[in-house]
Amino acid sequence: MSHLKTNIFTTPEHELLRSQVDRFITREVEPYAAAWEDEGCVPREVLRKMGAAGLFGLMYDTQYGGAQADALTNLVFAEALSQSTFGGFIITVLVHTDMASPHLHHAGSAAQKAQYLPGVIRGDLITAVGISEPGAGSDVAGMRTTARREGDEWVINGTKMYITNGVHANVYFVAAKTGTARHDMSMFIVEKGTPGFTVGRALKKTGWLSSDTAELIFDNVRIPAGNLLGEEGKGFYSVMKNFQTERIALGAMAIGHCTRALELTLDHVRQRQAFGATLWDKQTIRHRIAMLDAKTRAARQFMYHCAWSVTQGHDIVQEVSMLKALTGELVNEVLQTCQQFHGGMGFIRETPIERLWRDARVLGIGGGATEVMLEEVAKRY
Repeated sequence: MSHLKTNIFTTPEHELLRSQVDRFITREVEPYAAAWEDEGCVPREVLRKMGAAGLFGLMYDTQYGGAQADALTNLVFAEALSQSTFGGFIITVLVHTDMASPHLHHAGSAAQKAQYLPGVIRGDLITAVGISEPGAGSDVAGMRTTARREGDEWVINGTKMYITNGVHANVYFVAAKTGTARHDMSMFIVEKGTPGFTVGRALKKTGWLSSDTAELIFDNVRIPAGNLLGEEGKGFYSVMKNFQTERIALGAMAIGHCTRALELTLDHVRQRQAFGATLWDKQTIRHRIAMLDAKTRAARQFMYHCAWSVTQGHDIVQEVSMLKALTGELVNEVLQTCQQFHGGMGFIRETPIERLWRDARVLGIGGGATEVMLEEVAKRY
């Protein structure tokens, strides 16, 4: 749909980035990603190619290899990436760029950034963030993982759950309680291979099949005191701050799924014959597609407004929570309808519409469930 490239917030440079990402997906992802669904992860060489193309450090400092771009540029990247029909590939990348490594960018010391950011930007070091637990997902402050200081070390104990990139990441940014107060937690850098740190199990999911998702176990994991990320006791606020970046990225993923599904469905109904005519000749089909496209376009403009507001330094927790709730529900409405219009073929594995339908479901859950997001909105009135 041509309206994807029409936006008052974007520049010719943004559209060049969009085209670059589109070419990468067409060349390096769509022909091969069905095999990644079976393997349960995105090959590291593909991620290194993205890093080499300059796509992993858009918002990071140039001294580490980044582009020092703004939130609008980052949104263009996330939206372009989300035109892929493989949600597992998309989330593997977005967790690395928008959900995990930003903790290092925002809170890391000069020494920590110098040690890790160049590898993160090149795609040599893939990152994950350990926040959710078996008993604490959206309720971040309810986590039970602890870290206690012993001399020149921190000792971490606990379990994390539903961690995207959890199996194959190289560096993990882990939240743990460092005091008795409900919000007293800190962030830590934990490298793969640290004694006591293990992947408990790789989790089998309904969707995002090419994304590796894991349970992480910390059994007296000792890390240097210098691996504290940011200020002790301020981890909760770091997590909350980064949720804004994360939720805009997830909104972009949802909008990407909507636009791709509508494109696929429009093409299908114009060709599919039933009862002596195409499905497009049925008024109810035309009208439902038109309304879903209208909703998608409206949500997309709100999403870009949110990213623009970030560039202006505005506090937009309420608006981003609205965006996450809106797009998480909209993508499921769009995909349910688009799958319906594909008939039996929409229920066949390995078709793009069936895959998008499965992958869309979690967007109303992960990164802040719809109900939690609406409560964040309501308490700010």
